[in-house]
Amino acid sequence: MRSRTAIWFECKIKYEKVQEDGTQKKVTEQYVVDALSFAEAENRITEEMSAYISGEFEVADVKKASYKEIFFSDDANADRWFKAKLDFITIDEKTEKEKRSRITYLVQAANLKSAFKGIEDVMNGTMIDYDAAAIDSTNIFDVFEYKKSDKPEYEEK
Repeated sequence: MRSRTAIWFECKIKYEKVQEDGTQKKVTEQYVVDALSFAEAENRITEEMSAYISGEFEVADVKKASYKEIFFSDDANADRWFKAKLDFITIDEKTEKEKRSRITYLVQAANLKSAFKGIEDVMNGTMIDYDAAAIDSTNIFDVFEYKKSDKPEYEEK
């Protein structure tokens, strides 16, 4: 499992999708992009989806994701996305009481069991005590990471 920290945005796209029986149906699909702002997220999802959707589509919603880190799987069967809420456990040195901090992650996996295993694989490499508070399936279709362009941003005159 590979992890990536960034500012992630969840984007909903509405378009007419051709069904298996040949009919067209209006659908809304959710994707994730990393970006620095809402405007950049909208531009990035528009650019990414233009390669996959022939015809018109609408960016129906853009919202900042509740997670900052995504765990990517190397498994070819890992085609689903899960939100994992982990409680990190620390001890307050002054009061000697247990303190819990909840952090949400997005995990790529084939099923719930492999999502939990992926979290364990990543977290076992740390010294932090944690509890998996919840792992839920999402409707996210795909995640688009930022890729640096080969062309220069500014051309010299």
